[in-house]
Amino acid sequence: MYDQEKIKPYGEGEKASQVEQMFDNIAPTYDKLNHRLSWDIDKGWRRKAIKALAPFKPQSLLDIATGTGDFAILATQMLQPTRVVGADISEGMMEIGRQKVKALGLDSIVTFEKEDCLHLSYNSDTFDAVTAAFGIRNFADLDAGLREMYRVLKPGGHLSIVELTTPVKFPMKQLFHIYSHTVLPVYGRLISRDTSAYSYLTKTIEAFPQGERMVDILMKAGFAEASFRRLTFGICTMYFATK
Repeated sequence: MYDQEKIKPYGEGEKASQVEQMFDNIAPTYDKLNHRLSWDIDKGWRRKAIKALAPFKPQSLLDIATGTGDFAILATQMLQPTRVVGADISEGMMEIGRQKVKALGLDSIVTFEKEDCLHLSYNSDTFDAVTAAFGIRNFADLDAGLREMYRVLKPGGHLSIVELTTPVKFPMKQLFHIYSHTVLPVYGRLISRDTSAYSYLTKTIEAFPQGERMVDILMKAGFAEASFRRLTFGICTMYFATK
């Protein structure tokens, strides 16, 4: 069991149902907070993760822990696939995603489906690519979630992940610690009215395995190749893996 799997938003009880409740709670303010707390840098991180897929021209994509669909939308605009499925545990988040997709006229390509990411309903070898932005940190069982992502990928398919991480070098490591323990939870609480959500976020970022350790975990899940690249002084890390 990895350390972040033990961290829950609201104390006692099953992690998955608490994560669902938390994201339903913060859904109306999630996009605003996400972009403001990262000074919009999160958009660039997603762009890099999608660019890594571009040479392979994937036609069918599964976006895991899709939330309000930012990654699914950007992937559709940049890669022009025929089918994108956004899967998430939170209906509240996906409902906002559906509105965004409809407004952009992409609803014939992008669909949203409620899924338990540890037990996906899709057949094996279904998707050309699987993506995930800032979501796998919330899995109650990281190994099971990654094995499912591997399973639904076609042979030769690719996994592209961006995840928040803690910087490893001075002074960014120290600066990020201060920011994530002061600005992030306080501002998150003010905007979202959820006192637990953004302190939970900080704790899971710090506890989540990263870098070489995460590459080893991906290989253990079955991937033939896996690599990582730190972005913006290590505040975010991009992982790329091949089935």
